[in-house]
Amino acid sequence: MNALADASGNQPRVGVALGAAITEGPSHAYLLRGPSGSGKSRIARAFAAEILASDSSDPEETRRRALQDPSPHPDLVWLRPKGMSHAVADVREQLIKAAPLTPFEGAHRVFVVEAADVLNEESQNAMLKTLEEPPPHAHLILLSSDAESVLPTVASRCQVIEFDALGEAAIEAELDGRADPVTVKAAARLARGDLGRARILVSDRGKKIRDTVESMMASVIEGDLGDSPWMAVLNLAKDSGQQAGERVSAVLEGESEEGIKHTKTEVEEAVRREARRVRTSVLDLALSLAASWARDLAATSAGAEEVVFNVDRLEVLREQSRDVSMAAARKAVGVVADTRQRFQLNVSEELAMEALCFRLEKLLSP
Repeated sequence: MNALADASGNQPRVGVALGAAITEGPSHAYLLRGPSGSGKSRIARAFAAEILASDSSDPEETRRRALQDPSPHPDLVWLRPKGMSHAVADVREQLIKAAPLTPFEGAHRVFVVEAADVLNEESQNAMLKTLEEPPPHAHLILLSSDAESVLPTVASRCQVIEFDALGEAAIEAELDGRADPVTVKAAARLARGDLGRARILVSDRGKKIRDTVESMMASVIEGDLGDSPWMAVLNLAKDSGQQAGERVSAVLEGESEEGIKHTKTEVEEAVRREARRVRTSVLDLALSLAASWARDLAATSAGAEEVVFNVDRLEVLREQSRDVSMAAARKAVGVVADTRQRFQLNVSEELAMEALCFRLEKLLSP
């Protein structure tokens, strides 16, 4: 069994590069960089499993344990951010101090840092000595979706492996069986290369987000904003954030019961960060879906239904596009994009969503 070959089927260039690394002997550090949802985590886990299995007396058993999530293999350390960023203390304890320790099994230890792009500058600078003078048995694998957020001093000390966005056919294949074929095709198109987003879109939560956004857009087109339809989107994002914060709180409480102590301030901060991260991600997905809906109105109005993203909503789009000009729908896409950019400037989410709906109403309502 070669876990890496199986995991990298949708990223053949990445598979070749990392396969060669296993054959020739892995480097001390890698930066797997590419779009969100392009398979970095899955491939990183498979790559780590192959590194650990390369000198194991029982490669299949080593590989099996390393591929589990969470992994029980003592020489695989996987760091995930708790909330919106990694805690500096976690980086120091689980990576910097742990890297020099002799492997428990075999000759290698692998440290995977998921979402390295949310490491703050202090954490990244703290890693530099480990990257510059790595123990011979230690291998660091950093995952990043944002090229600009990893410091050049960190990236330059890693072998950079670039990932491509997944194609529509690849995403459809990954989603096969999760929903009916038309819904799967719509999710694959709406995700725009992000497999993680596509998986959300075929889930119950994703369907609820789509329904809420489509209801908001229908209210805009009908010129019926009296019930503040944007609030349904905001409340959905808020509820999702609260649920995510509660999950983080439960995890940290479980760690405390196991002897890993966290101060009240640390717990509250981690919960707050995770709640905000999920809330903003749901809002961003909602705005992306709103822009796609406006785009599809333009395509439907122009008679180009073959390029519609929401292929499972064609009847609704046909009905709505009768009273919407292609030019107005195209302008609406830009209006939504402008609101997405405003969200990055910490504007009031409620005011921004309200303004968006009234701007869209002027464009799209007869």
